[in-house]
Amino acid sequence: MRKKSALSATIQPPLSRSDIDRDDARRLDPGALGELIADPSTRAVLLRDGRFAVSGDALVLVPADRLDGASTLAYLGRSTAAGEDGQRTGFVLQTVDDDAAEAVALAGDADARWLALRDVATILDDRDAGLATEASALSNWHTSSGYCPRCGSATTVVKAGWARDCPSCGNEIFPRTDPAVIVAVHDDEDRILLGSNALWEHNRYSVLAGFVEAGESLEAAVIREISEEAGVPVVDPVYLGSQPWPFPRSLMLGYRARVADGVDPDGARADGEEILDLRWFTREQLRAIGDEIILPGASSIAHWLIESWLTADGGPGQGTPVSP
Repeated sequence: MRKKSALSATIQPPLSRSDIDRDDARRLDPGALGELIADPSTRAVLLRDGRFAVSGDALVLVPADRLDGASTLAYLGRSTAAGEDGQRTGFVLQTVDDDAAEAVALAGDADARWLALRDVATILDDRDAGLATEASALSNWHTSSGYCPRCGSATTVVKAGWARDCPSCGNEIFPRTDPAVIVAVHDDEDRILLGSNALWEHNRYSVLAGFVEAGESLEAAVIREISEEAGVPVVDPVYLGSQPWPFPRSLMLGYRARVADGVDPDGARADGEEILDLRWFTREQLRAIGDEIILPGASSIAHWLIESWLTADGGPGQGTPVSP
């Protein structure tokens, strides 16, 4: 039986889960992708327009040599445990067009659908969650890396999909990840600060976040972002956990921090550009808020950070009915 972690605040964010050996040594073999496709035991993760083939609570995995019209982008790794035949299954990422998708991936499976990663993050087991997150990140990178950033020439895929070479200037390009901090800010009353972003519906609230700047430490980014977006100084940033967020290539680094001593937390003010409103919540207020505000989706690390704080007193979490 494959692993499926309990998605509670004490475990880890849903897209941080994985049960795959990425097997980086095999990427160095120039013939690896061809050999994997020819191997009848290799299974393909299918991606069409940013959506995965999913049946029930699992990815639809097909033999890698089954799709004539598929484009194999990368070797994702192999299972951590051997199967009944004593072998460890290899997995590749394949993108498919509409004809191949409908004819092969979903044939004979009435429950199969094409779903976005955000929609299935919490229902997939550890192996499939790791495969889908890895596949999304690599697919997005390949889509934006067809040309060399140094000279503009077309690049070619190497290292089993984990790098691209420029034949003109010799530049080698690797997948890029953009680090961002996301922060649960608390005051001395153990309230949490949530903000409404200018790009969201007016009643959607979340913890504050921002990208790490060049030459900046994560802790410094926490302090700067909260000062910029909320106008209050925070201290004692504590790292809580991370989650890849391949939309298109972020790594979200979760922190908590507290308002500095002597500072009135109610003096927090939204910057008016990125953040339009800020509100402090006690646990009781957030549990009783109902439909008045929209909180982050369960696939996000923002949800996980809020849930960690909300359930720390032993009470119910988000979406859990409160007894009258």
